[in-house]
Parts: sequence; C-alpha cells; structure tokens
Amino acid sequence: MTQDSITENHLSLYRKVRDHSLKLTAPLKTEDFGLQAAIFTSPPKWHLAHTTWFFEEFLLKKHLPDYRVFHPDFNFLFNSYYDSKGERTPRDQRGLISRPSVEEVLQYRDHVDRHMNQLIPQWTDDALETFLTGIHHEQQHQELLLTDIKYSLAQNPLYPIYDKNFNEGKEGVSESTFIKIPEGIYAIGTDEKLFSFDNERPAHNCFLQPFEISTRLITNGEYLAFMEDGGYENPTFWHSDGWEWKNQQHIRHPLYWVETPNGWNTFKLSGLTPLQTDEPITHLCFYEAFAFAEWKKMRLPTEAEWEVAAPKLKTGLRWEHTHSAYLPYPGYKKPPGAIGEYNGKFMVNQMVLKGHSIATPPEHHRTTYRNFFHPQMRWQFTGLRLCKK
Repeated sequence: MTQDSITENHLSLYRKVRDHSLKLTAPLKTEDFGLQAAIFTSPPKWHLAHTTWFFEEFLLKKHLPDYRVFHPDFNFLFNSYYDSKGERTPRDQRGLISRPSVEEVLQYRDHVDRHMNQLIPQWTDDALETFLTGIHHEQQHQELLLTDIKYSLAQNPLYPIYDKNFNEGKEGVSESTFIKIPEGIYAIGTDEKLFSFDNERPAHNCFLQPFEISTRLITNGEYLAFMEDGGYENPTFWHSDGWEWKNQQHIRHPLYWVETPNGWNTFKLSGLTPLQTDEPITHLCFYEAFAFAEWKKMRLPTEAEWEVAAPKLKTGLRWEHTHSAYLPYPGYKKPPGAIGEYNGKFMVNQMVLKGHSIATPPEHHRTTYRNFFHPQMRWQFTGLRLCKK
C-alpha cells in the first residue's frame, strides 16, 4: 500500500466518523442540544464540542505548525477529565453552557476538520496512535450521545420520540441453551495496538475452571418473572450496597419501565411502547443483574469467561454485565502524559461490561473491549447472560 493510499484511508476514516456524529444529532431540535438531565450525562452540544477538542488538543496543537486554536476558552469548557490539561467546567454544569451556540460549535468542528485535513497527509508516525485513539474516542461518544439523549428525553412527561425508526434490538425467545467450556489456560486481552485501548493490553494467559454459559441473553419476560416473584423485596438476592442503593433510590423496576393500567410500557428512542417480553432486558445496573442471577440460582460470568466463550455466543444487542472488577491486566503500563488519564485512573470501584450494544458503532466492536461503570449505573444499554454455578 502506497503512502498516498494510506493517507486517503485515514482521511476517509476521519470524515466518516466525524460525519456520523452529526448524523446522530440530526433528529434533535435546537432545544435538545443543551439537555443534561443528570450528572452522568452530557448535552449533545457538549459531546460534539468535546470530541472536537480532543483532536485540537492532542493532535493539532502538537503536530500542526502555527496552528491557532478556535477559541481560547474552549479548553476550559470542553475538557472532560484530563486534569493535566488544566481547569475545566464542572461536570454537573455542562448543561448550563448556553453559549457558545450550536451554530458556533458546528463552526468549531468545521475549523478543526479543515486543519485535520491539512495535518493527516504530513504527520509522522508518532501522531498515528493518538489519531486512532481520537477516532475511537469519538465513537465512544457516539454511543454516549444516544444513551444521554434517551435519558434526557425520558425525563419529559410527553416522552418525545428521538427517531421513530430506531431499533433497540430484538431476538426471538429460544430455549436457554448452555455451552460447556473446558478447563484450561486461555489467552486474554490483546497486544494489537492498531487499534486497542491500553486497558485491553497486554495479552496474557488466564486459567479457567470448567464452566457453562448461556447462548442467549435474559429477556424482559424473564426479568418480569423475577419482579413478580418479589425480587426487589427479597434482601437475600442482593449485595448489601445494592440493597441500600435500591432502597434509597426507591428502585422497583428497570430504568424506562412505565407501569400503566394496561400493563408495562417501556420508553425507547422510538417512543413509549408496550413492553415486549421476548426482547433482551436492558438498562439494568450490576446490582440488579447480580440479584436476578441469585434468584435464578446462577451467576454472572467473569470477563475472562465471557471473552473465551464469545465466539460461540450471540452478542451485540446489549453490553453484558460480568462479575469482574475493572482492574489492570498483569503487566499493564499506563501511557505517558494526558493520554494516560484515559483509562488507568478509573481502575477502582467499577465493574467490567463486555461486548457491545445496539448503540455501539459497528467499527467499535471487538471481544477484548473492556467497558466499565460504577455498579449502580444503568443508563447504558446493559443486559446479562448467566453461567451455571
């Protein structure tokens, strides 16, 4: 492959990813761009600006001679959690940033895109890994755009529709089949750098006891049976922290379920619809997934078990809960500088999810991917499958 064709591939990839972010926000009204319904969500306008800031901060300012930033205040407004890059807007105040306007944020994106088109043909190899990190970073935010939009719209009592044709994923109910994975030493993680995040590395061996894992996800109907059997009222199914969280937050059902005189409805990006019992359950936190597994007298898989079994499973409709804490792999090395803040500093008090969901860009799928959230978080498209004890 010639250098010209490599450059064109990088330019094409950049344009494709950047255009997709705008496509995701196309159904929104102007007023929607500033919505921030909770501290763990961000406004769509902020996502569009922050992903742009990443390319400006980590590539253009460093690698493009004489580059001038679009606006000197944008580092403060649109930095997320990179402490080494200076002060920033508190996370819970992102929804208060009425200025710059949506139009100005789009001008910012255009400014950075034009300069990235200048940089890509002339950069050196040391910029490539940062570029690919920026691409995958924007794809992560494309998923967050959808989940944050859904959470914010769900707070509106009119349950407004994002896209009436958006399909949140369905699979026909089949018999729950368990496959057997034999005892053995298995390779986990990856050494692939083009592309993997640092938390997926290095590849290493892991010994697993024999186990059996379900070939399909748990459905709404199965979870409804847990609820009707008093699952939210029985403390023996719950972690102590989960029981306390549930009681303090008055949790009695999955996120987005709405009880009506005619039965359960659920809010989707396509609007409020009757609950479909054969759809995979979604928007459960780890505490709820664990309690359901206890009720079924089964357990959640570990992330290593899930990764080994993944080639034999139906995956991709939901991020899947595991019973593994988010910790560094043996031999993990945090990258130097601000990029080192991307994953490593979050390796405490969080649980691993594996796979991908219907909100994940297709190019962002791989079995070694390690997603992670605090155990009470449930606004992502999260579901579960079970292992036999």
